[in-house]
Amino acid sequence: MHWARDRRRPRGTDRPVPVFPAGPRRDPAGPPETKEVHTMARVLVTDDAAFMRMMIRNILTQHGHEVVGEAENGVDAVQQYAALGPDVCTMDITMPLKDGIEALKEILLSDPAARVVMCSALGQETKVIESIRAGARDFVVKPFQGDRVLSAIEKALG
Repeated sequence: MHWARDRRRPRGTDRPVPVFPAGPRRDPAGPPETKEVHTMARVLVTDDAAFMRMMIRNILTQHGHEVVGEAENGVDAVQQYAALGPDVCTMDITMPLKDGIEALKEILLSDPAARVVMCSALGQETKVIESIRAGARDFVVKPFQGDRVLSAIEKALG
């Protein structure tokens, strides 16, 4: 702080008027907007079709998520879920050995806080409703759209 050169004084006092140096200018509208922060997840991808697993894996990894494992049937999904402890699991509904809904129920028995996103083909509305009632956090319809897969993962994490 320095004193004004003309040494003006406020009325009724004998002290000089201080002049403060200009500091950094602040935007009256507030701080600049920041990019939306996404939580990166460890994901177990389950689908009997290798091509579908690859599609989901590519969508997730391109956006910073980590695919910690892949399962090709419900039995494998339950085992890998227990071994890996992922943040989220994507689960196809129609698979050999054990379908996705049965695997979902078994995962939720061992971990009631499990976050599972179901994947279904068009025309499986009754199965999707059944899986949501069983405890799935969301669902994605095939063929996959990248933004829809990502929003389902975000919803499951939130």
